[in-house]
Amino acid sequence: MKILFVFKESDASRNCLNVNNYQKEMCSRYFAKYKECRKFWHNIMLSRRRDGVSPAMPTAEERKQILASFRSMPY
Repeated sequence: MKILFVFKESDASRNCLNVNNYQKEMCSRYFAKYKECRKFWHNIMLSRRRDGVSPAMPTAEERKQILASFRSMPY
């Protein structure tokens, strides 16, 4: 299942690569943020599956509420 809610982080990573002529070491910060984002939402999905919540992936509105519950971005 492809996780579609990391578009912002994914686009930022790709844009960094384009701007920096595909020098990956220049974009490590963007890669780390993308990886943390995926890990965060993957853990949310695992928790929801374990708790029997369906769908495992929160809806867009639920994702907004989850993010709003944090003082700052969790990733």
